Amino acid sequence: MNFRSSHNREDPEINLIPLIDVLLVIIIFLMLTTTYSRFAELQINLPSADAEKQLDRPNEISVVMAANGQYLVNRRPVAFRDVSSFAQELRRAGAELKEPVIVINADSGVTHQSVVRVMDAARQAGYGQIAFAVEQAAK
Repeated sequence: MNFRSSHNREDPEINLIPLIDVLLVIIIFLMLTTTYSRFAELQINLPSADAEKQLDRPNEISVVMAANGQYLVNRRPVAFRDVSSFAQELRRAGAELKEPVIVINADSGVTHQSVVRVMDAARQAGYGQIAFAVEQAAK
């Protein structure tokens, strides 16, 4: 008695294509359901002033910076080409003033880089006192 079949059996093999399909579905599911932490965001509160508004001092140079890129020095429009040319404008504005104070009124949409450039121009012009105008807090 011969219990062996006459034809040879093939070795069993694992089909990898369905396994890859299932793993791709699991990866997509994990990517969609994962929450990502936001380490780059900082919650900050900008300062506001509770003090009474100071009167205009005669030795102030007012620099107003608008969000659209316009600059005013003592209510006169000035084009900001570079830091050295703006320093010249600040020198002209404070030519007759004794120890002038630069007061920067920057719009909330102005970039920090623009404010730093105005501060650098004030330093190049020889003015060491800089103040920032803030919104008065509601009482």
